[in-house]
Amino acid sequence: MMRMLAATLVVMSAPAFAAEDPHAHHQMPAKPAADPHAGHNMQAAPAAEPAPPTDFAADRIFDPKVMAAARHMLRHEHGGHVFSKVMVDELEFAGGRGDDGYRWDAEAWIGGDLNRLVLKTEGEGARALHEAEVQALYSRAVGPYFDVQAGVRHDIEPRPSRTYAVLGVEGLAPYWFELEAHAFLSDRGELFARLGASYDQLLTQRLVLQPHAELNIAAQDAPGVAGGPTDVDLGLRLRYEIKREFAPYVGVSYERKIGGTADLARRVDEDVGGARFVVGLRAWF
Repeated sequence: MMRMLAATLVVMSAPAFAAEDPHAHHQMPAKPAADPHAGHNMQAAPAAEPAPPTDFAADRIFDPKVMAAARHMLRHEHGGHVFSKVMVDELEFAGGRGDDGYRWDAEAWIGGDLNRLVLKTEGEGARALHEAEVQALYSRAVGPYFDVQAGVRHDIEPRPSRTYAVLGVEGLAPYWFELEAHAFLSDRGELFARLGASYDQLLTQRLVLQPHAELNIAAQDAPGVAGGPTDVDLGLRLRYEIKREFAPYVGVSYERKIGGTADLARRVDEDVGGARFVVGLRAWF
């Protein structure tokens, strides 16, 4: 009897780990003993990033060559694909001041998410061609919304023609403003800049109001222009998107030479500009 009682006492006095305490995970951890040298310990270095896995679970079930081809196609379709687009932003007839005229502004690009080749052209005229330019640019994405561009520009009109080195940036700013800023250095050492901004205000899902502004600046006097701001182009166009890719529009455009460039134009009896009614087409594919 005494032996049985002693065995029972031994079992009852066993350590707590013999039976799991259901409330143990609610207990606060014991406060560690203070380390007299803790203030002198160096901060632990961050753990190195783990290496990407080189084995794939699907390869254990399917042919590894077939799965490798599928992974290659997935990467290609989600970042490695080559895209292209042609955008005719303005193709319009303008009237209401002097001779009726026409105007175009278009670009085309081909490339991927980071690198693209961009071709641009714009110009205007009336009975004869007044201004026309083409640009060939390399475009490199420097963020989710902005690209840096570099290349060449050639002015077909006015004469004498010029060729320029181009460096600039364009993209989408907060609140969906489309911005661009480019500098042009001519083959005769003349430096110019062009700043532009536009915004698409959706009145309905198909009716879009687009204000637009552009400012040209010359760093020095050049044939036909004076140093400083040379001309401004303001526009307000209302388009109806029959399809996203096809939208006729109407609006008003205000073009005017300013500053010393306007004074030069007046001296030779040239028109310094004004407002015009415009009707045109915006399309892309």
